[in-house]
Amino acid sequence: MSQRKDHLDGLAAGILLACCMFWGFQQVLVKATLPELAPVYQAALRFVGATLLLLLWCRWRGVALFARDGTLGPGLLAGALFAAEFACLYIGLQYTTASRLTVFLYTSPFWVALVLPLLVRAERLRAVQWLGLTLAFVALVFAVRESFVAPTTEGQLFGDLLALAGGLSWGLTTVTIRATTLARSSPEKLLFYQVGVSAVTLPLLSLALGESWTWRFSGFALTSLLLQTVVGAFASYLVWMWMLGRYPATRISAFAFLTPMFALLFGALWLREPLTPSLLAALALVALGIVLVNRKPG
Repeated sequence: MSQRKDHLDGLAAGILLACCMFWGFQQVLVKATLPELAPVYQAALRFVGATLLLLLWCRWRGVALFARDGTLGPGLLAGALFAAEFACLYIGLQYTTASRLTVFLYTSPFWVALVLPLLVRAERLRAVQWLGLTLAFVALVFAVRESFVAPTTEGQLFGDLLALAGGLSWGLTTVTIRATTLARSSPEKLLFYQVGVSAVTLPLLSLALGESWTWRFSGFALTSLLLQTVVGAFASYLVWMWMLGRYPATRISAFAFLTPMFALLFGALWLREPLTPSLLAALALVALGIVLVNRKPG
């Protein structure tokens, strides 16, 4: 295994930028596919497909997934938290707006920054890095501030709490990976725990919610599922697991703030949602915040 680094280099920044850009696009893609495929059913198909792809990848690469290495307990915990994140996300969308949900979901880096340094000393942030983290989050809230002054809908508080729980689950997934025996696991095994548990639990949740299952897909829906599965749930998450094994999780998590900003940009380009000067200003503030979080000590 490669030696861990205490900062993000150019390669890491480029990979994270590409991942966040795709994840932002994927949010718009999922939204555009909702008229044909129910949300949790969509997620279930994605993770079942990703699990099968990962099994084939590991067989081809000779990666052992089922060897006893003391990671079963933490691995199942990480998988349960990962599945809970998506459950909270998709159920919450029924009660609150997507923009409000995005703000609460992306509290994840704060949970990582608060909890992980208590367990892993090397992950502690300096004052200027906390400033950058806070600046990025404030910029995100500023970008979607209009939705907070709209009339409150029935059940919105419940949806907001679910979104906050989703952000907590995402953050605790990262903490579990970095602070347990999973930190020594291969990226493939880390991902297998998460997509495998999701592939089992999300179809059951979809059935429990009474979602309609269909096996007839239009060309657009099939393309959407392939992108979500191959690029989203398999390739990009595998790269994310690889990054967590080599770079500081607190610095990596700060890049997550770029994802909703890219979602807003792609929404403007594809769905003709308004692209305002305040949105561009917020994107610049997020970038500044990420620079501060990843700034090396003088």
